[in-house]
Amino acid sequence: MKVLVIGSGAREHALCRSLSLDSAVSAVYCAPGNAGIAQVAELRQVDALNAGDVADLAQRLGVDLVVVGPEAPLVAGVADAVRARGIDCFGPSGTAARLEGSKAFAKEVMAAAGVPTARSYVCTNPEEADHALDAFGPPYVVKDDGLAAGKGVVVTDDLEVARAHAASCDRVVIEEFLDGPEVSLFVLCDGNDVVALQPAQDFKRVGDQDAGPNTGGMGAYTPLPWAPEGLTEDLVRTVAQPTVDEMRRRGTPFSGVLFIGLALTSRGPRVIEYNCRFGDPETQVVLASLATPLAGVLHASATGRLGELEPLRWHEGAAVTVVVAAENYPATPRTGDPIKGLAEVAKLPHTYVLHGGTRRGEAGDVLSSGGRVLSVTGTGATLEQARERAYEGVALIGLPGSHHRTDIAAKAIRGEISVAGGVANG
Repeated sequence: MKVLVIGSGAREHALCRSLSLDSAVSAVYCAPGNAGIAQVAELRQVDALNAGDVADLAQRLGVDLVVVGPEAPLVAGVADAVRARGIDCFGPSGTAARLEGSKAFAKEVMAAAGVPTARSYVCTNPEEADHALDAFGPPYVVKDDGLAAGKGVVVTDDLEVARAHAASCDRVVIEEFLDGPEVSLFVLCDGNDVVALQPAQDFKRVGDQDAGPNTGGMGAYTPLPWAPEGLTEDLVRTVAQPTVDEMRRRGTPFSGVLFIGLALTSRGPRVIEYNCRFGDPETQVVLASLATPLAGVLHASATGRLGELEPLRWHEGAAVTVVVAAENYPATPRTGDPIKGLAEVAKLPHTYVLHGGTRRGEAGDVLSSGGRVLSVTGTGATLEQARERAYEGVALIGLPGSHHRTDIAAKAIRGEISVAGGVANG
């Protein structure tokens, strides 16, 4: 099988790495990719938001499967254009991708499907926003209705900050604050059937102890030792399958991956958001843990054959990833700095680096080119060992002005996460 992956971040590096290790895959291409992805895939240039260009590239390369990583190309209809050429594609149609493209639409689907979620208001002017903020009170949760690269959500006790964020967006969803630890669950869908992957937890705030603004994600780990028994099966029954059934009923079947972000509140699980693609950095740890070869799983989703899959197999142990971010991220990150230590990390047996925002310099060195520059991933027999190995790799990286969180998975290891409520992240 020849596979083309669309995207240029650490999520796409994780996908390409897993596909390159799959004996059923004869060639992996990535467009546009980055300096790290070039080690496991052949890079090609493409405008990922131009559906026709992506379809042309897939046809020219003669690939059997296209895997679309980021959300923006999916919302732009890239998967539709690829399938129109007779090429299998992992990812939802542009219409189905509205589950991420519009939070208001996602709430509408949740309501129709009976999915438990936070109470909310959709607001289009300051008066409506003030009413919603007053109705829920602090902490205020204000979400840009459209795509915002994981940074369109403000959670704050400051009313003026909440009002300012609402005013900066054309349309916002304002909802009640959900207590309890957060969980990320990827569910593969083929329009009818669903298959859940192993749940993970990510860390959205830029600083330790969840300080500072939201980011695209600063680290993640899996499995979740504190998660209730049967959680995944319960979420498939109450959230994933009803949502896929509702999308099919509407005439817009959903295939690809449904990313369910939820909080385990004192009133039970409540969905925070849907995404229509793999999440970053959760993909880095989930794929590190997946023992079943990836290509066949993605192809089954793309071709309506999930029901034929054998149960997924998972490696024993755990995985932790820590994001090394550029100076001034998540504001305007500094780019163009040389990255040192990559060769040293490559010598570690259970730790590896996935590139998020990198490029090759004219001299052949690796330079930073984005905000979340690297995801350093460690695996181990225990969560504690995986965490130690990830941070061992981080310590070898040299990037001027970079920063990272030092508390990824720490509370989980210390047993400090309570499902009964009160913990916003772990």
